Amino acid sequence: MSDTLDLAIDLISRPSVTPDDMGCQELMIARLEAIGFQVERMRFGEVDNFWARRGSEGPVFCFAGHTDVVPTGPVERWQSHPFKPEIRDGVLYGRGAADMKGSLAAMVTACERFVAAHPDHKGSIAFLITSDEEGPAIDGTVKVIETLEARDEKIDWCLVGEPSSTDVVGDVVKNGRRGSHGCRLLIKGIQGHVAYPHLARNPIHQAMPALAELVAVEWDQGNEFFPPTTLQITNIHGGTGATNVIPGELEVIFNLRYSTETNHHKIERQVAEILDRHGLDYDIEWTLSGKPFLTPAGELVNATRAAIKQVMGFDTELSTAGGTSDGRFIAPTGAQVIELGPRNASIHKIDEHVGVEELDQLSAMYEGILRELLTVGKDN
Repeated sequence: MSDTLDLAIDLISRPSVTPDDMGCQELMIARLEAIGFQVERMRFGEVDNFWARRGSEGPVFCFAGHTDVVPTGPVERWQSHPFKPEIRDGVLYGRGAADMKGSLAAMVTACERFVAAHPDHKGSIAFLITSDEEGPAIDGTVKVIETLEARDEKIDWCLVGEPSSTDVVGDVVKNGRRGSHGCRLLIKGIQGHVAYPHLARNPIHQAMPALAELVAVEWDQGNEFFPPTTLQITNIHGGTGATNVIPGELEVIFNLRYSTETNHHKIERQVAEILDRHGLDYDIEWTLSGKPFLTPAGELVNATRAAIKQVMGFDTELSTAGGTSDGRFIAPTGAQVIELGPRNASIHKIDEHVGVEELDQLSAMYEGILRELLTVGKDN
């Protein structure tokens, strides 16, 4: 039982389904305060967050993450109880093992070892932890960042512990994310009897050509860092349930994951042009979940590559694929942001798991990044 595995088990044992933290943060806080971190608890609405910092000068390196997990699904389908962690054949099973309590444990133990070896490290180490990442993400990281920005407290480098790896821990590092722009489109018609279509206006019939054009649009061709922008319709609803009633309206939900080759204003204008050209009567509501961001080669990327190479012996791959993360709230402040965590194959699934060895490897990588960034030029 390594320190990292022991802490991961303790965290997984707490059923912290969004937004309930269930004491996970206090467990981390106790460990961080013991090694000299000053901790500021920040509760917004029903969400627990904390900001911890060791040091008062820059540059500031921040570990960011979340203690909340998604619901377990049917407990009876798990081989072992999702909140009673179990090790089988060198693998730790439990909800949050990979997303992302294993990463949180690795962050804490990496700091414990680093501070013991380098008590007078340069700059500052910080933690930004929330219990609202898997849910609405309204009262979590975004609110902590707003608080820090209001007092001009800046993060220079940020490592988000999201599960980034594919086949082996450390093989993929996320150095950016696509933007996410969601839409609720309500197309208005006139309800009527199917036998008298001339007295009604069928919004489904009217919408189909416009929707077909929307899904066929080539929004951009992407670039060396991002794949092309894509649109996916995720829900269509219309009708009363009766076979002889023409519906009065049609609701369409879709989402675009977009590259830095476009922006949400251009997307909105292009969608409106298509809908207007097809003569639709509609209401539209947009929700911007996050703008795209990219951390190019620089201090943080270089330090991360070096640490992974030292621990694992291979060169990592940089990627911007995947969904959104709380990095979207941190990058706009000017911070360099990367994501490095365990393999992501089992996240949000039944029997979520992480390799026991992965946890110690991840902790060693985190410690290596600290060493690369906060000991250069210092006699420690």
